[in-house]
Amino acid sequence: MDEFINAKISPDSLITLFSQAPVALSLLMGENFVIESANQHILQLWGKSSSVIGMPLIDGLPEIRDQEFLSILKEVYTTGVPFRGNKVLCYLERHSRMEACYFDFIYSPVYDDKGKVNGVSVVATEVTSQVLSEMKLAESELRFKELLLNADFSTAIYRGEDLVIELANDRMIETWGKDKSVIGMPLEKALPELEGQPFIQLLQNVYKDGKTYAATEDRVDLVVDGKLQTFYYNFTYKPMRNLSGEIYAILNMAVDVTDMVESKERMRKNAEELSLSEAKYKNLSEAMPQIVWTASPEGEFTYFNERMEEYLGLNQHELQPRDVSSFIHPDDLPKILSVWRKASQHKTDFEVEHRAFDKKTGDYFWLLSRGVPDLGLNGEILQWVGSSTDINEFKILQKQKDTFLAIASHELKTPLTSMKIYAQVLEKALKKSGDEKNAAFARKMDEQIVKLTALIGDLLDVTKINSGKLGLNLSHFDFKNLVDEIVEEQQLSSRHKILNYSKPVGTVFADRSRIGQVITNLIGNAIKYSPEADEIIIETEIRDNDIQFSVKDFGIGMPSDKADKVFEQYYRVSGEEQHTFPGLGLGLYIASQIVERSSGKIWVNSVLGKGSTFCFLLPKSDA
Repeated sequence: MDEFINAKISPDSLITLFSQAPVALSLLMGENFVIESANQHILQLWGKSSSVIGMPLIDGLPEIRDQEFLSILKEVYTTGVPFRGNKVLCYLERHSRMEACYFDFIYSPVYDDKGKVNGVSVVATEVTSQVLSEMKLAESELRFKELLLNADFSTAIYRGEDLVIELANDRMIETWGKDKSVIGMPLEKALPELEGQPFIQLLQNVYKDGKTYAATEDRVDLVVDGKLQTFYYNFTYKPMRNLSGEIYAILNMAVDVTDMVESKERMRKNAEELSLSEAKYKNLSEAMPQIVWTASPEGEFTYFNERMEEYLGLNQHELQPRDVSSFIHPDDLPKILSVWRKASQHKTDFEVEHRAFDKKTGDYFWLLSRGVPDLGLNGEILQWVGSSTDINEFKILQKQKDTFLAIASHELKTPLTSMKIYAQVLEKALKKSGDEKNAAFARKMDEQIVKLTALIGDLLDVTKINSGKLGLNLSHFDFKNLVDEIVEEQQLSSRHKILNYSKPVGTVFADRSRIGQVITNLIGNAIKYSPEADEIIIETEIRDNDIQFSVKDFGIGMPSDKADKVFEQYYRVSGEEQHTFPGLGLGLYIASQIVERSSGKIWVNSVLGKGSTFCFLLPKSDA
């Protein structure tokens, strides 16, 4: 090809060559680049008939007028220096429509008898399919790498026989106990502790034979936090192939199952120990600092260790005939019975915080009780096995934390109020001086202060709830009017269409401001957790003698086992692809407390990936 480019070829010889050549060729003569000759191959590439032969190139292919090819041709014609183009984009009118095409081509000067350039020869090959395939492959690879980087499990790609780390997501970096400086290094150099372990050889085998390798609960020793530690992983080594089918890299995906393996090992050892004798089991329970107990399916104690006597101040004789109601705080008993019944119905574990009476001191103290059903062959509950842990000190610290938050939040409100005033004054002053750019910054600062004030308000509400000081200013008010006001206000700042299908439902006797806070929170959550949707639906209706409010979104939804947790303090929902939504996890907790303190009920119906419907009931007022 280089000899062809550099040879001084005459027009006559080129015309003869063109008629016989199996590639796309053309001869352009003179300064106007008249198409002297064009074989069938190049006419097909151009999408033209032989009628263009004899025309100046710009007349035969007018669509290239504003493209780079004419200037390149002039340069070759003027300088006599050939030009080679690779995968060059060209827009051609073919089959009555403009098409984007890609070509490899060579422009070579053609000389007359006197050695003067009098034309340019064109040799072209269309590579559109190849370029598009490469573009799609690159795009696919980019998406693939982005998926790997955001994966919930550890992923890495090792390129070439040297196993150079081309990609590793944050989880894999954390798994290795390294930082991102290892990317671009051979794996053997990045993790020298792998020497003497089988993994480098396994990877090399995969690279050579092309067979995927998978391992379950495999041990690996890694230097993490400056010391050699043992971990267990489920992982795969999968060969990656290019378009030619050649292996160019290996994809490593791994899941840390260390806790599971160690837990299984502990369970195995515990099972062996517990199976030795009932006496040994009892000795183990007596050695535990927690209260350990067993109970019948109906909730009557069948066994408890000495911690029960120590904590409650009751002897075996006093405890034996008793059930939990004999020493549980009356305010906590309904909650315990509800949790117990639900766990019995579904045959699941339960966990509940409650207060128990200490006969020695005459005071109640806090316990965290957990129970696990012991199931028979037919799935029936044979007994409950559980423990109760003293969390009284934790509760005291929690109360101190709430007190601190209340004081800190209250102290923050005054400077925040001043900051908001300053921001608003600053914005007005900047607008007045014509400085719109900095005025916009001042407005954004004001908006952030509003958000911070709302967060502090939530913290204050929580401390009030925890201390039993959340006051409600009760009055009769029209429920639909309140809903309409809030929907109108929310619609002003939301891109979602809020469809309000509220019906006249009458009045309720509650705190109008607090119920408005609940409605605002539910609508705000519906908008926040449905980023891909365009609308939410609001409804009010009468149910028996109650007024029901509901807001339906078409967002991320949640698993059914998480539905009750969303009303817990500090609980936050995360998306399926690890999109974590902002917030403290207090809004729904506050909303639930307001509704419950208003003699109402709040709940959620949700389907993962399809959306949620949050509802609450309030008693209808006769006024």
